[in-house]
Amino acid sequence: MKAVNTSLAIWTAVVMVFFYLPIAILVGFSFNTSRLNILWEGFTLEWYASIWRDAVLVRALENSLIVAAISTLLSVVLGTTGAWMLYRYRVPAVRLWQTLVFIPMIIPEVIMGVSLLILFVVIQLELGFATIIISHITFCFPFVMVAIEARLAGLDASLEEAAMDLGATPAVAFRKVLVPYLMPAIVSGALMSFTLSLDELIVTYFTASAGTRTLPLEIFGRVKKGLDPTLNAISTVFILATVSVVLISELLKRRSR
Repeated sequence: MKAVNTSLAIWTAVVMVFFYLPIAILVGFSFNTSRLNILWEGFTLEWYASIWRDAVLVRALENSLIVAAISTLLSVVLGTTGAWMLYRYRVPAVRLWQTLVFIPMIIPEVIMGVSLLILFVVIQLELGFATIIISHITFCFPFVMVAIEARLAGLDASLEEAAMDLGATPAVAFRKVLVPYLMPAIVSGALMSFTLSLDELIVTYFTASAGTRTLPLEIFGRVKKGLDPTLNAISTVFILATVSVVLISELLKRRSR
């Protein structure tokens, strides 16, 4: 038994190293004075400072933040409303509807990107911020909906009934009773949506125009041209932001249970 536990521990360590060693190297070389990113030559913060002097990179970051903020807001509205309606009303074939909603969570991103591009071409919607936001909402709001449904599963139905017995309309009961109860799940789903939207590349690649490049697209385009230590720095910032958001989301999920 001890040998089995040791083998599992070694295997786990190997997997963790396989996953995180490349990230650790990227973060380390973001502080390297060398532009070649091959040998360590010294410590510097120059590449972090140069991020803010790169107008194109800053503009791409602004685009990503705008898209992520709008996508998150609309995903929260759609996910919360959808979860509450499925909980509140007896919708026919509710399992089928839930399955259809959750498909974007598991479908390959390439397929989603291509299908959305075809849709936008068919309806003659010009590629730009609108198509990017619609695409991001498509795969973000199911994550909000899952978080809300998990929270609603433990809801005491008498809370809403008591509010309405005291004279509250269903809308007022939802706003003053259910929303505060659901707030941990709403915030958790919003943080997850923001993270997913902020670093999305594949779907955005198919639905963006040349004038609406997000930060992942800009990084992807520059990486193909060669090594750039500035990209190490901006990627490190992205990693720290993503990890922070995920940790906050998980903390809120545990508190909501």
